Amino acid sequence: MVTGPVRVSGHPPFPVQLTDTVALITGSKRIGAVVGRELAARGADIVFSYARSRVEAEEAAATVRGLGRRATIVQADLSQPDAAAALVNTAAGAWGRLDILINMASVYVQRKFDDLTVRDWNANLELDLRGAFLCAHAAVPYMREQRGGRIISFSDWIARSGRPRYLGYVPYYVAKAGIVALTEVLAVELAADNILVNAIAPGPIVAPPGTTDEEAKAVEDATPLGRWGGEIEIAKAVLGLLDNDFITGETIRVDGGRHLR
Repeated sequence: MVTGPVRVSGHPPFPVQLTDTVALITGSKRIGAVVGRELAARGADIVFSYARSRVEAEEAAATVRGLGRRATIVQADLSQPDAAAALVNTAAGAWGRLDILINMASVYVQRKFDDLTVRDWNANLELDLRGAFLCAHAAVPYMREQRGGRIISFSDWIARSGRPRYLGYVPYYVAKAGIVALTEVLAVELAADNILVNAIAPGPIVAPPGTTDEEAKAVEDATPLGRWGGEIEIAKAVLGLLDNDFITGETIRVDGGRHLR
């Protein structure tokens, strides 16, 4: 862990402590809320976006304010191409800067291959992949003004591992594999701007709604560490990437060793 500011030639250091930085998190439920809380605890002000879950977004923002930091919420349907720029401009305009972008918005729906439609395909590619690209594209000019920044997107441990083992997730898998590629190419494109671009590939973090006890136990048994990770483990990974000044282009699995089995 970096214990003090590290100067990159020609650029100011990105703050190890996040005091007075501004982070945009596209997603405010469960994991997004915990990530926002932990960034706020380090001094960041948070903008949460949401598509439909306004109540959860308000709760996440209230938690941040309870830590003494500023928070606001913005409704945005990132499946629409114009929504990303509007969201980023609103976030940057809230407090005059944007230092951190965390792309978490995603569609996760199981559907048999034979039943897939163009609409199903587009839903994943437009939100999970295109939305991340468009948010990054809109955020970069603001980060250049600050002479650096961080972009962290979310893939999936299966896509990161090249193991499409579960049936019924064709467009989801393709979109999340695309996040890995997007992360790598943006890391190269933006390195000269001191903008570090990475991704996180969660494994068994929290059980999806509707998971039975039997299904949850099966996941635990298939995970070398023998348990679900919990949202805090993703927040720790995000903080680790924000603390480090020499990791870019990486997609880090946070999966309890699940990819090994």
